[in-house]
Amino acid sequence: MDANRRTHSGLSGVADHGIAADSAAPGGLSEGLRGGLMVCGTTSNSGKTTLVAGLCRSLSRVGVRVAPFKAQNMALNSAVTSTGHEIGRAQYLQAQAAGIEPEVGMNPILLKPTGERSSQVVVMGKPVGVMSAVEYHDAKPELFAMVVDALAELRSRFDVVLVEGAGSPAEINLLPHDIVNLRLADAADLSAIVVGDIDPGGVFASLFGTVAVLPDELRSRVGGFVINKLRGDPALLLDGIEQLRSLSGLPTFGVVPMLENLRLDAEDSLALDMPHESHPDASLDVAVIRLPRISNFTDIDALALEPDLAVRYVRSARELGRPDLVVIPGSKATVDDLEWLRRRGLDRAIVDLSETTTIIGICGGYQMLGSTIDDDVESGDGRCDGLGLLPVATEFGPDKVLACRLGSALGHDVVGYQIHHGRVQPTTGGDAAPQTWLRLDGESAATVGEGVCSGRVFGTTLHGVFDSDSFRHQFLSDVAARANTSFTPGTLTPAQHRLDELDRLADHLEASIDMTQLAALIRTGDRTAAPSSMLQRPAS
Repeated sequence: MDANRRTHSGLSGVADHGIAADSAAPGGLSEGLRGGLMVCGTTSNSGKTTLVAGLCRSLSRVGVRVAPFKAQNMALNSAVTSTGHEIGRAQYLQAQAAGIEPEVGMNPILLKPTGERSSQVVVMGKPVGVMSAVEYHDAKPELFAMVVDALAELRSRFDVVLVEGAGSPAEINLLPHDIVNLRLADAADLSAIVVGDIDPGGVFASLFGTVAVLPDELRSRVGGFVINKLRGDPALLLDGIEQLRSLSGLPTFGVVPMLENLRLDAEDSLALDMPHESHPDASLDVAVIRLPRISNFTDIDALALEPDLAVRYVRSARELGRPDLVVIPGSKATVDDLEWLRRRGLDRAIVDLSETTTIIGICGGYQMLGSTIDDDVESGDGRCDGLGLLPVATEFGPDKVLACRLGSALGHDVVGYQIHHGRVQPTTGGDAAPQTWLRLDGESAATVGEGVCSGRVFGTTLHGVFDSDSFRHQFLSDVAARANTSFTPGTLTPAQHRLDELDRLADHLEASIDMTQLAALIRTGDRTAAPSSMLQRPAS
């Protein structure tokens, strides 16, 4: 049996490989540590998610039973727990770093943007509807009580809970209705650290300004700072850290150098705009369609690990060229993204590709490849034509399918997860009868639709399918044969790669942060923040 099939989880868990306690505990981290900590940031993308993942890994290595928590996550990359609940990909990864089973209480609210001012709101793992920003704002008081209870329940079962904030805790216009940052820390009696990204500049002003604008009761929750993503010599900071302490009354626990080429599951599509390592000598050219509302593009991560694949994201027919493999990934707005394909001319470019090019669609991409999409749920546009490359039709239902699934494809075991409103079924009539190339356990011959192919075109509802190693290698070997070239499988599995990267991250943080100070905040909640009278302005 394929090693990836040890668990129903759609992501191969770190726990599957075992986590050995490190006999040399870093700094003040020790097996008896108990408490909690909130990790806030001066901005989005300051490094909160990565820091929590690394600290989860570091604590777990010394025997601390640690869990992650984020009250409200906004992301289109999500995952499904073994109980069939949807949570943010970041908390799923952080749970893997901690060596524990991901669960819904780690991310009680997930917002999945459907437009500029609206999101599907997922509460305790199940969608409750699409809300405008105003409607969600009005729902926050009730949601906050649920969030506090979820955090308390998690803390009752784990030694340490690391609570990730969102955006900035100093959005003073939002503080009275904050349910994810320092108002939550105050309700749970937690200390906090604030992380600042030094890479774009202005980190000292950002850190000082964050605490300076906070009201006293929230400022007192902040115990110190971490400066993140430093490039170059730390000596260039000169006495900036001491000046920051003098101004704010708060210590800086560490300066974390930029960790190059860290490749972990991305939380959102901002990661696609970062430079990626390429394989210039690769045999196979893989083009991934960069949809505007792309979701769960972590499906591509396993392909990007293969050294014989050159994976690139494309937005136009010209960029598409003549690849060996085209991947149309998932989408949170399938009909809208299909129309985007047409406006860009990508629909005809994909249809007109030669018979040597393999095409695969996953979830929303699969739905686009079919003959029709009937959607009165997500877009409200009703019936529209698909690309017509697969003899299937999609009808959106009000209930979202959320499940971890096992199955088989091309003679190999596969494991993955499903997140979709659109139900895909083969169409009747026509010249080309669909073939089932992927069948899920429990799926009868009369209810096929989870994996259909027609010649060189494949579709499946199963996210994470490429994480199954033996299947991935078989599929890519078939792609290479169709393209009249060769493919040499890599030796690194996605599961082992994730484990190695988490260990590399934990080592990096332990070498950069004063873990004794951090443990003191976790253990006692002792806050060293100064009262407002100590916050000083620089002398003119």
